[in-house]
Amino acid sequence: MEEMISFEDFTKVDIRVGTIIEVNDFPKARNPAYQLTIDFGDLGIKKSSAQITTLYTKEQLQDRQILAIVNFPKKQIATFMSECLVLGAVNGKDVILLNPEQRVKNGSQVN
Repeated sequence: MEEMISFEDFTKVDIRVGTIIEVNDFPKARNPAYQLTIDFGDLGIKKSSAQITTLYTKEQLQDRQILAIVNFPKKQIATFMSECLVLGAVNGKDVILLNPEQRVKNGSQVN
């Protein structure tokens, strides 16, 4: 287990539901990845890079709802600016995306 954090630390993490509206290959990434464009409703559109190519095709990701942390600073990845962190469970080298069990409004907050 990692270092313990306080509840106050947890409340600083802004996790939201978004829908992937565009998926592109990311050949300049160090490890195989996709460039995702995600609609977070009232929060707007954000982009992210995700190393999820082993389990998901671009077609499977289109219109899929995901969970992401939206209040990290932007991060330059090769020639791409990532604006949020898509959440997934790591299983060996594979990443399984986290998503709501039922469709919800884009931008819904995860508590």
